[in-house]
Amino acid sequence: MTRDPEPGSTSPGGTGPGVDAGSPDAPSPDADAPDADAPDADAPDAGSPSAVATALAATVEALGGEHRPGQIEMAEAVAATLGGAGHLLVQAGTGTGKSLAYLVPSALHATSPERRVVVATATLALQHQLVARDLPRMADALEPVLGRRPTYAVLKGRHNYLCLDRLHRGAADREDSDDDALFAAPTTALGRQAKKLRAWADETDTGDRDDLPFAVDGRVWRGVSVNGRECVGAAKCAYGEECWAEAARAKATDSQIVITNHAMLAIHTLDNVPVLPDHDAVVIDEGHELVDRATAAVSSELSAALVERAVQRSRRQLDADVVERLEASQEALEIELAARADGHSGPVRLERVEGTLLLALASLRDTTHAAVTKLTSVISGAKDDPEGAAAASRARGLLTEIHDTAGALLEVDEDDVAWIDPSDRRAPMLKLAPLSVAGLLRSALFDTSRVVVTSATLQLGGSFESLARSFGLPVDGSSTADGAWTGLDVGSPFDHARQGILYVATSVPPPGRDGTDARAVEELADLIAAAGGRTLALFSSWRGVERAAETLGDLLPDRLLDRGIVPPDVEVLVQKRGDSVADLVSRFAAAPRSVLLGTLSLWQGVDVPGAACHLVVIDRIPFPRPDDPIVAARSRFAESHGGNGFTQVSVPRAALMLAQGVGRLVRSSSDRGVVAVLDPRLATARYGDFLRRSLPPFWFTTDGALVRQSLVRLDELATAAESASTS
Repeated sequence: MTRDPEPGSTSPGGTGPGVDAGSPDAPSPDADAPDADAPDADAPDAGSPSAVATALAATVEALGGEHRPGQIEMAEAVAATLGGAGHLLVQAGTGTGKSLAYLVPSALHATSPERRVVVATATLALQHQLVARDLPRMADALEPVLGRRPTYAVLKGRHNYLCLDRLHRGAADREDSDDDALFAAPTTALGRQAKKLRAWADETDTGDRDDLPFAVDGRVWRGVSVNGRECVGAAKCAYGEECWAEAARAKATDSQIVITNHAMLAIHTLDNVPVLPDHDAVVIDEGHELVDRATAAVSSELSAALVERAVQRSRRQLDADVVERLEASQEALEIELAARADGHSGPVRLERVEGTLLLALASLRDTTHAAVTKLTSVISGAKDDPEGAAAASRARGLLTEIHDTAGALLEVDEDDVAWIDPSDRRAPMLKLAPLSVAGLLRSALFDTSRVVVTSATLQLGGSFESLARSFGLPVDGSSTADGAWTGLDVGSPFDHARQGILYVATSVPPPGRDGTDARAVEELADLIAAAGGRTLALFSSWRGVERAAETLGDLLPDRLLDRGIVPPDVEVLVQKRGDSVADLVSRFAAAPRSVLLGTLSLWQGVDVPGAACHLVVIDRIPFPRPDDPIVAARSRFAESHGGNGFTQVSVPRAALMLAQGVGRLVRSSSDRGVVAVLDPRLATARYGDFLRRSLPPFWFTTDGALVRQSLVRLDELATAAESASTS
């Protein structure tokens, strides 16, 4: 795999060819919206602005929505891009209705297999919203307008679907598999899950894990699923004609719009594995996550436990000497990783692989190559034994993965980041990631398809430049450069300056290595009491959540009593590892006077409009951990090329996360409230202005007394309204 370092090195500020044309610092319109490609000669009239506006109006009316100028502007820009006008980065604030703004022009554009549109999301929640709500309603509304019904399908990775072959294999075929051994103990919790899973398999029409009506442990699911490398293929599988994964792929091939996720898109484009049907355009929603998701998709990991699992799966099909060599390689790897991880609590960066670790990896690579060769011959000779071929294929898939990762680690260079993760919850693991995916994204995605990237957060510091650069797009201002793109900010229907206050607590000290200062937690207690609960408090670490929960237990009751609120009326919900985020958010939304303390999984996707959330508190600017191997490597790369690693890498990442957290406050046109940041650096540090310009335009203050008065007033109004509704 070719991995290119991130091109260029400039500060996160400034303007590029994608800055909103409405910005006073923006370049001329010609530079901002270059005409990279002439429109297709056969582009239908349905892509014209009037046709897009008509189709969008029909869809919005059918859904009972309202006229939104930003939505129309975005839809027309998306249609122009799909018709051939370069690429589009479009920031659409909460409430814009951006899903329909790209789905409607996609439906108009996708009139043949050559004009199929792939829509990629970062989260299952958005994917489910598109398939279960937005697309069916849009299809109903557009059918009479277009004279045809837009077709669509969702396509996920093969491991998301039940594998009938694995499901129906007998117990004797499982005895050497750690995952499948779960099925031999139906009285255990995992065994009971497996029993329910087998019953569900007789009822499901999709075999899709996300359609399961109950939770299932990952180890159980692994026992009934396969990844792409492990699959023997529909033609060779005894259950090929009934395969749910194959049925999903067939439906996607027959559909005009295909919904998938960032990981599948990355595998298809960056790894050059054809998991998606042919298409000429891609829409990437939640685009602020594209780089991280793409990086994860093309990263790899290796551990002694993974080798052990491969040995268990392949033992029956391999000669005894090959099994012995595999076991010896596993033991050598285990010893090497344990020795290098010993005494380290954080990641151990490997600038190069050498010494005895190099010998262990070379032995593992060569031994797995021999095993893969043997299993390939077993599969070829098993024409009359589909079950045996399937078992050998699964073993070969895992061994091939180990072989490729070991080989890649032996060739680590300056474009790679390799490290040992000495996790305290499992055995040490070797990990490998590209230094940058910018070059890969540029050559494999933006140079091959028309691309629309959208999110509520794409402009950092008032410019699209940081994210454009991370996608591999040019930021030199040239209107004729290859990969030319347009940046568009359609704003938000919400009046953030009137609906919300951004408060930075400059009276508390900056957070240190030990986390949030005690005075910051006291400030948090004062703010919660003023709001009468109604608070979502976001922390950058589990330690911050736990410390705040403990301290608030002592501080909050007295402060609530001072306001005349009985402390038991304000429930403090504390997120714990493994908790269901959906359940926590539901409990928070259902109890207006509650407080929810949580960490990173709550910074995005939480949608609680109304009086349940008048206050969003952020404990500190969410800079990435300094010992994060990828962040550290990218910072060093920037500095070696004359830049500043902190401002080019850490500050933009913090801006993205901060904007997502701040975005939890205003979710509807009637919402009012305060975002409080307990980190004075947002107001005092040189980079603070850049971070604030990355946020919605709330009214800004450092006056804590004024903020508490505002929260008290909001709570009194909400309490009166709640009393009136129940009287």
